[in-house]
Amino acid sequence: MAKSLQAPIHCDVRIQDVHAHRFAVTLTVPQPPAKLIVRLPVWIPGSYLIREFSKNLDSLQAQQGKRGRPVQQLDKHSWAVSCQGSGSLVLSYEVYAFDRSVRSAYLDSQRGFFNGTSLFLMVEGRRDQVHHLSLSAQGLPAGWQVACALDPLKTSRRGSGTYLAPDYDALVDAPVEMGNFWSGQFNAVGVAHRFVVAGAPPNFDGQRLLADTRTICETEIAFWHGKQRGAKNGPRQRNYLFMLNAEDNGYGGLEHRHSTALICKRADLPQIGQAKKLKASDGYTTLLGLISHEYFHTWNVKRLRPSEFTRYDYASENYTELLWFFEGFTSYYDDLILRRAGLIDDVAYLALVSKNINAVLQTPGRLVQSVAQASFDAWVKYYRQDENTPNTTVSYYLKGALVALCLDLSLRQSGRTHLDAVMRALWQRCDGGPMTEADLLAVLQSLSGESFDKRLQDWVHSTKELPVIELLQAQGAKLDTEVAPMAERLGLRVSEQSGVQIKVVLQGGAAQKAGMAPGDEWLGVEVGSGKQAQGWRLAKLDDLQMYLGQAKSCVALVSRDKRLLRLKLALPAPARRLMLSPQNAAKLAAWLTPTPHETKTIK
Repeated sequence: MAKSLQAPIHCDVRIQDVHAHRFAVTLTVPQPPAKLIVRLPVWIPGSYLIREFSKNLDSLQAQQGKRGRPVQQLDKHSWAVSCQGSGSLVLSYEVYAFDRSVRSAYLDSQRGFFNGTSLFLMVEGRRDQVHHLSLSAQGLPAGWQVACALDPLKTSRRGSGTYLAPDYDALVDAPVEMGNFWSGQFNAVGVAHRFVVAGAPPNFDGQRLLADTRTICETEIAFWHGKQRGAKNGPRQRNYLFMLNAEDNGYGGLEHRHSTALICKRADLPQIGQAKKLKASDGYTTLLGLISHEYFHTWNVKRLRPSEFTRYDYASENYTELLWFFEGFTSYYDDLILRRAGLIDDVAYLALVSKNINAVLQTPGRLVQSVAQASFDAWVKYYRQDENTPNTTVSYYLKGALVALCLDLSLRQSGRTHLDAVMRALWQRCDGGPMTEADLLAVLQSLSGESFDKRLQDWVHSTKELPVIELLQAQGAKLDTEVAPMAERLGLRVSEQSGVQIKVVLQGGAAQKAGMAPGDEWLGVEVGSGKQAQGWRLAKLDDLQMYLGQAKSCVALVSRDKRLLRLKLALPAPARRLMLSPQNAAKLAAWLTPTPHETKTIK
């Protein structure tokens, strides 16, 4: 859509009060109409839940020249302003910012962060107009820096100043990090990358994080565009910004077109002195997988995206059945990229695949809801999980990743093509833009020479089990099993921070048959009867087998709403969980090493 030739809309943000967690925002609109309407988004792309960001906005005022203008609220997130003449309209308001996630805004004496969807009103009819963002040095605490992926117009060494956004969508797709953060840089295939980390401890090994992240970026750029040098072969951008907030206990990420916002546990950061270890810690591997996932989204969802997301509607839900592809396939490639980049080995990678498979198999909801339905229902189910969620829905991340795995191995074992080629052909076919499931089916048929309609119907649009085990074994993986923890055996998910607190009771499990319910506190067990009966206090669920001995049943003593209940529990046979390990190195290498880059275009 052509950009307006009108003067830019100017957005000014300054810190109002770090202790009150408040940003002050000024929006200047040139040549306003007689009735100007502004709206704040109700959700943020990439996180599919109506979040009502307007609940944090207050003190909205309007002024033209020296005269105030009346503001009328139209609904929960919209306002109308009566204007006179062509003089610029200035809107001012404040935003409360105390959400530690990557989805909203946060401000305290240690750090500031915000997404534009939480702060910036969209002017009706001016969405495609150029916007300028000014990040004011006024109120910025001593030593604080500012990081933003927008193009700088006039900025200071610390990053405060004015940035350019070609339109409103670009403005709200560029989060801002503020604080006394660690910062490092690298180039990947001609594209400048910056990594900023808030909350890092003194022993943080920033150089290792930069080196490993660069390896991930170069591997993914090569995946999509080949190994030719030059920014034009990169991810269609001149710069990229990673923003990582390290906390005592946190995890998450949200993709943006030129950046990503991440959260990790502080203990998962690489530490000085550990760089020469052959095996990264599980926590650091998890962090690298998160980095890989969000960076892969640079192509898969921010550019190649559902046709329903061609132009976001910020005022309501944007439904699509394709999250299994955009989140699930990204989840498949995030760990696979780590293996191909040499950051983990075959054993570690297959352990991650095993974990994914077990998680899906332990979700009864996979037999209730298809992964396409799960995508559509994300707005009311995935982002609103409760104690019954595992019984009624399936994760489009986890099962979507297994669908990708099944497609990839099916294509490879046919000897004709592979999923890497499919992804690149989709990029070519859709010109790195909106796509549909029909596009995927067309590319699959063109490259493989056969129809995948029935397989996608079975794997994506039904609740049939996936042939993942057979395909993995045919690709050189060895299948073993191990005894599952007691929680899985009983069909429970529990917390053991202060005794055994029951969080989830899985459909059809032994615990449900005994009458256990979410919210129960499992206090102890009685084993045997008569004079042989013994009672035991239960502090950890895995201690149950020790107390039962050879007994096949017991009485569970639980507390529910301060009432003590005696529930007869029949212990089922030990459950098994899957374990994958390397068996045929040659077959595994054909899958786990990077594939040659093809340039075939599928129309």
